Amino acid sequence: MAKRTFSNLETFLIFLLVMMTAITVALLSLLFITSGTIENHKDSGGHLFSTTPNPPATQGSTATQSSTATQRSTATQSSTATQTSPVTSTPEPPLFQNFSGYYIGVGRADCTGQVADINLMGYSKSGQNAQGILTRLYSRAFIMAEPDGSNRTVFVSIDIGMVSQRLRLEVLNRLQSKYGSLYRRDNVILSGTHTHSGPAGYFQYTVFVIASEGFSNRTFQHMVTGILKSIDIAHTNMKPGKIFINKGNVDGVQINRSPYSYLQNPQSERARYSSNTDKEMVVLKMVDLNGDDLGLISWFAIHPVSMNNSNHLVNSDNVGYASYLLEQEKNKGYLPGQGPFVAAFASSNLGDVSPNILGPRCINTGESCDNANSTCPIGGSNMCIAKGPGQDMFDSTQIIGRAMYQRAKAKTCKPALGYSFAAGTIDGVGGLNFTQGKTEGDPFWDTIRDQILGKPSEEIKECHKPKPILLHTGELSKPHPWHPDIVDVQIITLGSLAITAIPGEFTTMSGRRLREAVQAEFASHGVQNMTVVISGLCNVYTHYITTYEEYQAQRYEAASTIYGPHTLSAYIQLFRNLAKAIATDTVANLSRGPEPPFFQQLILPLIPNIVDRAPIGRTFGDVLQPAKPEYRVGEVAEVIFVGANPKNSAQNETHQTFLTVEKYEATSTSWQIVCNDASWETRFYWHKGLLGLSNATVEWHIPDTAQPGIYRIRYFGHNRKQDILKPAVILSFEGTSPAFEVVTT
Repeated sequence: MAKRTFSNLETFLIFLLVMMTAITVALLSLLFITSGTIENHKDSGGHLFSTTPNPPATQGSTATQSSTATQRSTATQSSTATQTSPVTSTPEPPLFQNFSGYYIGVGRADCTGQVADINLMGYSKSGQNAQGILTRLYSRAFIMAEPDGSNRTVFVSIDIGMVSQRLRLEVLNRLQSKYGSLYRRDNVILSGTHTHSGPAGYFQYTVFVIASEGFSNRTFQHMVTGILKSIDIAHTNMKPGKIFINKGNVDGVQINRSPYSYLQNPQSERARYSSNTDKEMVVLKMVDLNGDDLGLISWFAIHPVSMNNSNHLVNSDNVGYASYLLEQEKNKGYLPGQGPFVAAFASSNLGDVSPNILGPRCINTGESCDNANSTCPIGGSNMCIAKGPGQDMFDSTQIIGRAMYQRAKAKTCKPALGYSFAAGTIDGVGGLNFTQGKTEGDPFWDTIRDQILGKPSEEIKECHKPKPILLHTGELSKPHPWHPDIVDVQIITLGSLAITAIPGEFTTMSGRRLREAVQAEFASHGVQNMTVVISGLCNVYTHYITTYEEYQAQRYEAASTIYGPHTLSAYIQLFRNLAKAIATDTVANLSRGPEPPFFQQLILPLIPNIVDRAPIGRTFGDVLQPAKPEYRVGEVAEVIFVGANPKNSAQNETHQTFLTVEKYEATSTSWQIVCNDASWETRFYWHKGLLGLSNATVEWHIPDTAQPGIYRIRYFGHNRKQDILKPAVILSFEGTSPAFEVVTT
């Protein structure tokens, strides 16, 4: 590349940007306690690709056997201190041993957390803060064991962007305190659905803390509590039953968002597949001995990004809508989030798979921008956005989610991020004018990086070629490491099903190669016809994993493959080792690996807590704008209340919903709840004003199924109050609209 010289204007801009950034970093550093204290839960020794011991596994070759294997890999040596926490033994439910099948428990619990004053996790778009709620977020737990309670496994699907290492460590620590050795790191899988509309702030590695705009202990604790509660419910509800596996294709709901990268894979390999995405859905259905449905887990490769980066409402996106539909169908008479049947639509090898099936188009001209760099002639990459099949993102979410629901109910280098990482994808572009497919750096941004963070070493630059290094995160350790260097890999088998817990986002072809390798490893040791499921976003997040060939194109997914071009090969080797250990019943011989750190001091949230205030002459919950006296189905009833910051409600759980829609029943002279904030037809918007003033708008999109009658809308909230020289307190309040009538057309 030819050497570039800077003009006086460019030099001045660089100097100005460096000074502004230095001031910002200095201010942020005041929020840290940089003593580097870490908390670890067990002894460990450090060694390359070290492994962890597990209880003996049972060979997973019959329909009534299950096994687990976990391995932890690391690129650096480490030693950790021992900490012992008191263990409380929890009585197990009675066992039913005289049957052929499994011992099954399912559970669901709310894990929504903050719905205001927190960044949404996924698009890394500055300013995309939560301002209300469309649907609640849930943790869905499934526990399966042999009839005598042995070979117990736990799979938890959580409506969050991804599982952070900190989240996993805290959940495992609390499980150990309550259940002893019953639920451990080798038999528990935590998997994020990858919704891009859930709250951030629950990470400990610096890259993710910065993207989250700080660590929110409020949201973190709410997530941990929800996950644990779902496991507790599943544990308590365990009963004898049977498990069935089914497969089928889902058509018309996905496209490959990086087809130019996919084409880098060998033609002979591509010719074996009819599509550049995986269309197969794998469904695990659980029933009791009477044949009554208990729950369902579905794995399908699709990004939950039907709700785009203009959205500010917390929600579970298309996969969450699929869960909503199936659970509502099975739990007749229950409000959303209630009822015994639990349905999880879990993530798979979704790395390069988009639900925005109309493809990328220039939003300013309407022309296609389906090119190698995803750029538009006018406006560049910022104008190139993919669109879903609906009239808007809400409609697209429903269309994609309904298609999945209908199908399911039928029968290693040091980490570094490349330039294309900053470009984003056609589902959500980055904030700066970076483009995908960059294989050369830019002197301007290199200079900024070098001045602020230091230069990347020649070793890391050479290791990541052809990726040009934008952030050499593997060499950054202040105030804490920027990316994890200890990573869990895990396999759980249930009969002929092997669930591979992937700590990131595999592309389509990466997932295919891993599946084939694991199947072949099982077969080579006499375990035939294994169904291998890619369960993505599990246990810790390590961005994307592309094939070596896709890596050369350096689109977004490749630039976000933080451990270099041979990352997939390393994962395949580790998962083959685990499959071999299960197939040969030698899991107990796997050597011990290091424990990841649990950092104690993290960046505080950048949005401060302030006192809520009501307008003069008003109180919290007062109606500012009532609903109209009469509505017809298909219309939207809207009420505006005097509001308070919804994040207070994540701290004080007096109310379990922000809203209810209630119908008056004359026969009982009482109001009956017909919808809450977990219902798809309701929307809760929070409008932040100045000096602690705010409004809350509740919308009810009246469905065709609504019965004519008298209705009202109620709002539930919490306000922060602080008197002089006294600590702040959180107070609950509620508001009720005047009644209105819904009539038939």
